Amino acid sequence: MKTQTAPATRRKSVEPMHQPDDAPDNLPLNHVLHGDCRDLLAKLPANSVDLVFADPPYNLQLKGELWRPDLTHVDAVNDEWDKFSSFAEYDKFTRQWLFNCRRVLKDNGTLWVIGSYHNIYRIGSILQDLDYWILNDIIWQKANPMPNFKGTRFCNAHETLLWAAKSEKQTKYTFNYKSMKAGNEDLQVRSDWHLPICTGDERLKENGEKAHATQKPEALIHRVIRACSNPGDVILDPFFGTGTTGAVAKKLRRNFIGMEKESKYVDLARARINAVTPPLVPDEMMPPPLDTPKTKIPFVMLLEYGLLQSGDTLQLGRKGVLAYVLEDGTVVCNQHRGSIHKVGALCLNKPSCNGWEHWHYIDKQTKKLRPIDDLREQLRKMTGK
Repeated sequence: MKTQTAPATRRKSVEPMHQPDDAPDNLPLNHVLHGDCRDLLAKLPANSVDLVFADPPYNLQLKGELWRPDLTHVDAVNDEWDKFSSFAEYDKFTRQWLFNCRRVLKDNGTLWVIGSYHNIYRIGSILQDLDYWILNDIIWQKANPMPNFKGTRFCNAHETLLWAAKSEKQTKYTFNYKSMKAGNEDLQVRSDWHLPICTGDERLKENGEKAHATQKPEALIHRVIRACSNPGDVILDPFFGTGTTGAVAKKLRRNFIGMEKESKYVDLARARINAVTPPLVPDEMMPPPLDTPKTKIPFVMLLEYGLLQSGDTLQLGRKGVLAYVLEDGTVVCNQHRGSIHKVGALCLNKPSCNGWEHWHYIDKQTKKLRPIDDLREQLRKMTGK
């Protein structure tokens, strides 16, 4: 089995995507790197990757060939890359690649890893040992799973994905909640995903046989990348296989870095990705993402732009509690003076309060109470913030 990295002079590239502004100059964007990911990860700069998607060996521990009751052969995963001498060896391997992935992840980046009952619990434990913070586990419920031919166990109809941040203290990471919800008929996307396994024309084949035993469906990777990255981000896949992550990344305007130990998969992945047609819509015509964070607007800017005046009154909800606006952007109510949030919380006798939603002003045209958040939106339109 070849494990060495292909020489840089022979390394083929795929069509480049948009170069991120903060990407290091030596980052091998949109390349399929040949070699052991543990060695290749050590060569990447720290804090350089936005998202990791990992589909590592499952360590299925198969002892021999599998046969159906009618004596036909089951095309199971019996490749050398999935064989480990013991759980201890598999754990050591897992710890090494997860440790290196954490090093190259940006401080606002996240990691996804997929597995079955054979390995996902060991991976989850090691993730926590390395100080990753698990955000979700996702159940991929297969619409067309392989049956249990012997009838000795339940049919294995799902796999598990773990989504993790770099640490418990990490509060900022990409999650395109609004976009995912909008694309799901305005319903929250749940943690159980009902998707078919990779079949038909999507399944890569060589000499009529499937080229890779565990090729994942593009729909699965598509959902992960859309949820947790933005156009131009760098997606790392340390177990690249036949290049599903790279193909989907190219379609979604993301950059990728693929790492693959098996030379036959490297060639297949490069050819597959080179055949992908990039999006036809120019970048400059794309609207901003739904989840683009808005610029913070201080309350005092409403006075600076004349949307409120010093001495105007605000009403707290529908309760008739009044406050006066002062020239420095503070409000005074019942002897309390401070921000719209602090004074609102004191008047409501609550630990916190979103003043933008609770304080109301009288619209001069309609003579009706409106939340001051409406004025903030007017200001955003005026200033382009």
